[in-house]
Amino acid sequence: MLSSLFPHPFPRHPGTGLLLPRRVCSSRTDRLTDRRGGKPYIQPKREIPPEEQITLEPELEQALANATDAEMCDIAAILGMYTLMSNKQYYDALCSGEICNTEGISSVVQPDKYKPVPDEPPNPTNIEEILKRVQSNDKELEEVNLNNIQDIPIPKLTELCEAMKTNTHVQSLSLVATKSGDPIANAVADMLRENRSLQSLNIESNFISSTGLMAVLKAVRENATLTELRVDNQRQWPGDAVEMEMATVLEQCPSIVRFGYHFTQQGPRARAAQAMTRNNELRRQQKKR
Repeated sequence: MLSSLFPHPFPRHPGTGLLLPRRVCSSRTDRLTDRRGGKPYIQPKREIPPEEQITLEPELEQALANATDAEMCDIAAILGMYTLMSNKQYYDALCSGEICNTEGISSVVQPDKYKPVPDEPPNPTNIEEILKRVQSNDKELEEVNLNNIQDIPIPKLTELCEAMKTNTHVQSLSLVATKSGDPIANAVADMLRENRSLQSLNIESNFISSTGLMAVLKAVRENATLTELRVDNQRQWPGDAVEMEMATVLEQCPSIVRFGYHFTQQGPRARAAQAMTRNNELRRQQKKR
């Protein structure tokens, strides 16, 4: 009784009880035969109103009809239609007098080719030889670069800082990415209190904590010859107190004119920028005298 009123959506064979194949409407796609019912949709052509039609000279009409995609891309760049191309194609078309985009507008969806950058060669500096030259106060040695040498023993770096206390010729010391920690930072701080010839110090990309940075910054106050100090990209963020101390050091040390550190707080950043501007102005006035 109910089955006659509400037929089942999946009809079954009365004898076997198996599902019977459903009928497919003629307007749907038959996946097996790929036949479609009905007529395909054809978009009607839109007629341009007379007030929107643009009439060009015959020479321009012929030139645009025969123009290639590359020429059309350069014309779009000249007209300021930068949305049709990438930034590189846009500026190349403006800065160059020749057609730079040889692929046309279809190349916009393609990314620029990646130019591989070769790795830097290993640092050939011999730490034993450099240490002997620093200890002997060699006149020809003005720069000590130990960047990216990560297997230097801590005692060797400590001996180097100890020898730098009495050296009068080395003007630049760079210890970037040498895995230096707080013991090396304390040795550098002791060296800054006695050295009077060093002008540039770079200890970026190391494992120095906020305690080591504070020791170096306090020693900078007692050094009047250092003009450049770089301490950025340490393993951990030093904190707000150290950033405030950096700004205070720059305000109290008129000799420092270049300082390498990315401040995270607005207050110390503004104070450091003002101090650097003042120090550079003082240096400029001293050179005039």
